[in-house]
Amino acid sequence: MNASVVTHFEWLIGMYVAMSLCTLLVYGWDKLAARANKPRIPESYLHMLALLCGWPGGWVGQKLFRHKTVKASFQTVFWLTVLLNMLALGALLYWDLSRIP
Repeated sequence: MNASVVTHFEWLIGMYVAMSLCTLLVYGWDKLAARANKPRIPESYLHMLALLCGWPGGWVGQKLFRHKTVKASFQTVFWLTVLLNMLALGALLYWDLSRIP
């Protein structure tokens, strides 16, 4: 396997881990704000984080904090962001792997 491909995979894994941790923390913060009747984090911000590789952390945050699990409209958009992220990841990997001689 080409060294640049390995570097790309390491970069992608790091990106998913970092964004997932950030997203998990933001879900936790929003849950605390909801319980305390404080200003909330906009759903559009949560969706943006999910789309930018943070969806694993968002999914864990939903389960761990029991947050945003019942609202159907949120779940629909969340899973669409997961799908879009996976399509983009698949296209990136296909393009990158197709360049290997």
